[in-house]
Amino acid sequence: MYLRSYFLFFLGLFCTALQAQHHSDIPVLAGESWWGGATALGTSMPFTSLSPFDLSCRNDNNQVSGMLISNRGRTIWSDSPFKFSVDGQGIHIDSRYEKVGIKQQGTTLRDAYRALMQQHFPAEGALPDTLFFSHPQYNTWIELMYNQNQHDILTYARHLLDNGLPPGILMIDDNWQRYYGNFDFKCERFPNPRAMVDSLHRQGFKVMLWISPFVTADSPEYRALAKQGLLLRDATGNPAIIPWWNGQSACFDLTNPAALDYLEHTLRGMMHDYAIDGFKFDGGDNIYYDRADLRPYRKDARSVDQTKGWAELGCRFAFNEYRACWQMGNRPLVQRLGDKDYSWKAVQQLVPDMIAAGLLGYGYACPDMIGGGSFASFLDIDADKFDQALIVRSAQVHALMPMMQFSVAPWRILSAENMKIIRAMAQLHVQKSPYILACARETARTGEPIVRSLEYEFPHQGYEKVHDQFMLGSRLMVAPMTTPGTSRTILLPPGRWRDDQGRVFRGRRTIQQQVPLWRLPYFERL
Repeated sequence: MYLRSYFLFFLGLFCTALQAQHHSDIPVLAGESWWGGATALGTSMPFTSLSPFDLSCRNDNNQVSGMLISNRGRTIWSDSPFKFSVDGQGIHIDSRYEKVGIKQQGTTLRDAYRALMQQHFPAEGALPDTLFFSHPQYNTWIELMYNQNQHDILTYARHLLDNGLPPGILMIDDNWQRYYGNFDFKCERFPNPRAMVDSLHRQGFKVMLWISPFVTADSPEYRALAKQGLLLRDATGNPAIIPWWNGQSACFDLTNPAALDYLEHTLRGMMHDYAIDGFKFDGGDNIYYDRADLRPYRKDARSVDQTKGWAELGCRFAFNEYRACWQMGNRPLVQRLGDKDYSWKAVQQLVPDMIAAGLLGYGYACPDMIGGGSFASFLDIDADKFDQALIVRSAQVHALMPMMQFSVAPWRILSAENMKIIRAMAQLHVQKSPYILACARETARTGEPIVRSLEYEFPHQGYEKVHDQFMLGSRLMVAPMTTPGTSRTILLPPGRWRDDQGRVFRGRRTIQQQVPLWRLPYFERL
């Protein structure tokens, strides 16, 4: 959302200025590379230089965890958020809560990840609903923005099917409800929401609604929730008013079990009354809660505990989606990369950010929306100058990820020829869904990422800086085009590989391949 970056910067001014009490300097070993901390730092990984990043009051629009791991098997973990930076001297950590140390737990990146995973976020054997993985997802945000309405949602769904895209999960985004904290549809825009949902179900869609933890202050719900003590309070004892990208609102106290129970009861009422299948849980970013004047229900709660409480709520629903999380690795939650803009730079962020998410334990992830989820990028576009190749290449990155999600209507902005490629990518995802689902179930069993870096799967081969190839599970290597052009260099790891055109290659070599716009290069490990 186009205001989000502004508000995150503005709200950063509220980060508490407490002096860090615990400092650690950790030298980097020769040949050692480090990953972790924040999904949004994926393009900076492995870290060589990083200005201070405070996990208490920053998430850069995505998941964070108090962990760092190296390809020499060393690990850093804290149950509490810390601030860290990287320079030529090593990693520097400041914590308000504890002395953060380092452990030797193996010799590879995989060893380091598995050690922390088994100790702190072990596999639970559970995953989100399988439809997230087997079929594309669709979100109404880019097409309707703040004008969510029954007529246009049904039209969008019909056009999806008319243009040859398979039905899947349809997410109705922000501004369907009367106001924040109220969970009724706007009657002037949704004359019969149950009929709308029933129609979408008949067409093969599951339906999710966008929600946030915020509550409009000038409302009956605010008055009732304040009286019940379910809103986050400030030092005066009154409900705190928190600036966020849509304005200023009160907020549920997500450390209060009664608030979470209230939300669950209310959301299940929506599911009963309107046949809604689940919810997109937006907001919950740590930056909104890192204020010295807040007085949460749980006296020892930190900013990230509000974030975690919001995510814990989603574990009660099979259909969920998150963007902001804290230390929720291997929970059955769908994670989306933060809103990307419409640019080649954003396309180049998708693979490293997905790898970073996996290394934090967020394996059930989606690489944002095809073409980008920042609606400002699609305002006032000159159709004659629109780069259709960017949308196609973005869809190709998605096609062999655990999940793919459309929002901008490809039939509206692409030629018939390029729309044919989009259909082929959606069909490829469905075709490969048995393997994708097998990978997801393996993650539920073992806790290992679905999307993996080459360094993770093939340690100490010099692949630590590869940002434009990835492993999908242990069998498929994907090498999408993430820059303009029709050819690319591809690194083939050890072993024998068969590409998408049936050619077999011996590994431990670099090859050059032609990649016309219709082609997504991928290789099966033989």
